[in-house]
Amino acid sequence: MKIKRVDADWLHVPIPEAQQHVSDFGRIASFDCTLVRIETECGLVGYGEAKAVVGSAGNNHALTELIRVELAALLVGEDPRDINRLADVIYNGSRAHYALAHGHVFPTLGRRGMLISAMSGIDIALWDILGKSLNAPVWRLLGGRRAARMPAYASGGWADAGGIGKQLMGYVEKGGFKSVKMRVGVIDGEVHNSAKRVHAACAALGPDIGLACDAHGTYTVADAKRFCRLVADCNLMWFEEPVTGDDKRGCAEVRAATDIPISAGESEFNRFDFRELCELKAVDILQPDLAICGGITEAMRIAALASAYNLRLAPHLWTGATAFAAGMHVAAASPAGFILEYSLGANPLLQELAQEGFPVKDGMVEIPDRPGLGITIDQKFVERYRVKVS
Repeated sequence: MKIKRVDADWLHVPIPEAQQHVSDFGRIASFDCTLVRIETECGLVGYGEAKAVVGSAGNNHALTELIRVELAALLVGEDPRDINRLADVIYNGSRAHYALAHGHVFPTLGRRGMLISAMSGIDIALWDILGKSLNAPVWRLLGGRRAARMPAYASGGWADAGGIGKQLMGYVEKGGFKSVKMRVGVIDGEVHNSAKRVHAACAALGPDIGLACDAHGTYTVADAKRFCRLVADCNLMWFEEPVTGDDKRGCAEVRAATDIPISAGESEFNRFDFRELCELKAVDILQPDLAICGGITEAMRIAALASAYNLRLAPHLWTGATAFAAGMHVAAASPAGFILEYSLGANPLLQELAQEGFPVKDGMVEIPDRPGLGITIDQKFVERYRVKVS
């Protein structure tokens, strides 16, 4: 089995104005990703997903061209089943032969950032091919799923104090969710405004619906500590990205000052970044984004770190259907996986890119046993939203 062709398309999906939300990232007017397509000489096709930014909207021109032009040349003619080897080829560049021979990395200058995002999309597509070639779901290849269904939490929550309760309860009613997540942070101005919104949400949800808060890394250490004190009576599931990813020691300081579980990782790129979070005791929950962190291969290494440090794994799944499926397989197979993020913002890439969809019933998502990622890409959707980049 050999790789015949590697291609990538920037999918730019406009969001109707009435469905747009505003956060610290600004008004979200589109959802973007790079869809990777790898075809083998025997006709198998695998799909993956890469992102240029961790949020919804972003310019994926450079990322898409990196995959189509530079990385495709490294992969054509290779066996797609040699996933670990190909990850080393991409990560180590011209020194890959040293890495393969000596058993440790010799990374290129692009050992973080866009190269790792590109690697993510390629890696996911390779696992999709491997699963299809063996007529097995990816979770089976990762050691098996721990349950046929996993709980999911509804992710959104941008309304003000007067509307946040109604907004979050609307999520609960849509899929029977038992837990939800809302955004806080700089978008609220002063810390006490965020706390006011959180208390309003708690009052509406009651004690039986879990609530998590996400600051998108926008607080200082002092403000994050103050927020934790102000919402100490709300029994939060976790406080996500309290400070910037550039201040891991600061994150550890926040964690040491509160008994609210701290989560982070959506802005980190590979196991080395997550190792630092673990060593600094900065988090309780690791949240790799599989379209950014290096794909399924790297996510399983990150999951092993979570298990070794007695932490939990909750992948960042504010993504399209391809990366969502990849994260779902990893979470289902990992001993540390315990919950799935489910976007309740307008997200056509999650809801329409794959024909099968990911229905939520009683707050649970089924872990499908279809081969590969278990999704069928809607080619009409791809044609409609493909951006011509060259």
